[in-house]
Amino acid sequence: MLDGSIAVTSDNVLVYATSNRRHLMPETITENLETKYVDDEIRLGDTTEEKVSLSERFGIWLLFYPFDQDEYLAVVMQWLQHHNIACLNNDGSMIENVRQAALMFSHMRGVRSGRVAYQFARDYAGKIAIAKVKYGQ
Repeated sequence: MLDGSIAVTSDNVLVYATSNRRHLMPETITENLETKYVDDEIRLGDTTEEKVSLSERFGIWLLFYPFDQDEYLAVVMQWLQHHNIACLNNDGSMIENVRQAALMFSHMRGVRSGRVAYQFARDYAGKIAIAKVKYGQ
């Protein structure tokens, strides 16, 4: 959904996507000049507190945990099959050069996720298509 790849959205689902930054808006030193110390308590200005509280106003947190290697490769295989790319040996195991390319792709991005698997499959399918045009296959 976040990539915009769903054709029809549900009428009863609303997705909020925010930045990973807790402080979503820039903060200047002059905004903190009104800070006062009262009995060792710091009372920041309302504007500063409002900016920080923005990150806590959402009732649901969507977390995307990284896949383990087997999960990642399974999703890669599904996406490659979706793009009609041969990725399996006769015994059902993943073709080794495709497997290595998928793992290298995830290592270069620093994470194994569904999004990275999808991006790898699109990239790989594009390279296969270019090679077919280039070599007249």
